[in-house]
Amino acid sequence: MAARANWKGYLKLSLVSCPVALYPATSSSSRVRFNTLNRATGNRVKQQYIDPDTEEVVEAQDRVKGYEVAKNSFVTVEDEELDAIRIESTHTIDIDGFVPVEEVDRRYLEAPYYIAPEGKVAEEAFAVIRDAMAQKGKAGIGRVVISRRERIVLIEPLGKGIMATVLRYKYEVRDEKTYFEDIPDMTLPAEMLDLAAHIIDRKATTFDPSAFEDRYENAMVELLKSKESGRSTPSFTTKAPSNVVNIMEALRRSLAADQALESKKVESKKALSKPRGSATEAKPAPKSKPAKRKAG
Repeated sequence: MAARANWKGYLKLSLVSCPVALYPATSSSSRVRFNTLNRATGNRVKQQYIDPDTEEVVEAQDRVKGYEVAKNSFVTVEDEELDAIRIESTHTIDIDGFVPVEEVDRRYLEAPYYIAPEGKVAEEAFAVIRDAMAQKGKAGIGRVVISRRERIVLIEPLGKGIMATVLRYKYEVRDEKTYFEDIPDMTLPAEMLDLAAHIIDRKATTFDPSAFEDRYENAMVELLKSKESGRSTPSFTTKAPSNVVNIMEALRRSLAADQALESKKVESKKALSKPRGSATEAKPAPKSKPAKRKAG
């Protein structure tokens, strides 16, 4: 069953538009989540908003949003007033321009969404926009209001649909110079770089997200299962890597370890592929029949 749409409106390219729906491409529902309990009773606690002057609970209907304009001075805003703000991107993703995807700095990528056509009438116009982008090898840049905030989105074809990736604004991305300016320029020995490059070549692979698991999440699940069943708490301590003093020696040992691991994998594959009964294995000799006696 498809997820519920986060947003519904129109996708627009110049004078071509079609009704679409925006769906979240990721989910966090399978993560371990904790409740806050009263340690003494084991009961789940409730969160309440307390007025600091009256020390009374402020119920939901009595709460209002406030923006601080001076110390302890606020401008209040009602939800209805916020809902009444309807700029164009509230209901339309208007594609402002097109860029090569490789030009987009990956630091600006934030959250992916799927865009799908809403209804049969939308399918042709949707396909025109999708296929034209695929043909030109470019992605669109548009804007859409999500959760009361206008977001920049990178729009690109994905299979039969379109993927929209929310982009961060310029002011949200920190300049790397602040963090890298104290790193000195260094001339490294060629042998050292060759060894490191050789290790990289040996570890070269293709990205497969299914090959990775959240090991911290798995450890939490194991901890919870052990506590639920009354077993002793498992130990999850691991040895932290030591500070490398001789980099060349560490690289050599890393390369040797990788080679040994690869050899073990090869031997393991050979053992698994070898048939249980060899074709050249000697067959047992047939039992000889007893000699017939001649009649006297």
